Amino acid sequence: MKPTSGSVKLFGEEITSMREWELERVRLRFGMLFQSGALLASLTVGENVALPLLQHTDKSPDEIEEIVKQKLQMVGLTGFEDLRPDEISGGMKKRVGLARALALDPELLFSDEPTSGLDPIMTAVVDELTLKLTHGTHMTAVVVSHDMTSAFRIATRMIMLGHGGIVAQGTPDEIRNSPNPEVQQFIHGKPDGPIPLNLSQEEHEEHQHVKPRPFVGARDRFHRKTA
Repeated sequence: MKPTSGSVKLFGEEITSMREWELERVRLRFGMLFQSGALLASLTVGENVALPLLQHTDKSPDEIEEIVKQKLQMVGLTGFEDLRPDEISGGMKKRVGLARALALDPELLFSDEPTSGLDPIMTAVVDELTLKLTHGTHMTAVVVSHDMTSAFRIATRMIMLGHGGIVAQGTPDEIRNSPNPEVQQFIHGKPDGPIPLNLSQEEHEEHQHVKPRPFVGARDRFHRKTA
């Protein structure tokens, strides 16, 4: 996917103009924790964690087995290798996904809503794992989150996005003390403020990234049932 404007740099390299083999080299330097965990249901926990190692390295089965055990131990799931995803809880699935993301010892970890759907205790567990990994291995974590308690717990720098751009950025204290009313409404979860609850179609269509699609033009996609 090409950007409409600007550039995208990762590890100091412009990636939008890279060829596939060049992108593959860059991708091996970061891990990805998906919002749902994205575990393959047909594989065991251990096989899920081993997948990046099997696809991208020439390590022996014994070496891979040892790495899988190490990564599961790092996320507190020692001995879970032979269980299947449907035999573990949602929080455990997130941790297995994290172990898989760490399989290749990445320099950078992207986490998409890592605490969504988790109870407060499991949220704190995932946050502590993130902190432990970034402090212990010097890995950088880029976390997308709407959970403000979690965000302020783990962040060293925060960026709030909105209107197709950056609304605010800074340290947690700078965000917490931001004079921007949108920021204050968001971090405190207030229903009233500059971010509206109700948005008309006209207001939405005025957004710079929305291409108007009048309802009249969509009528042919609807079919009435006939007796």
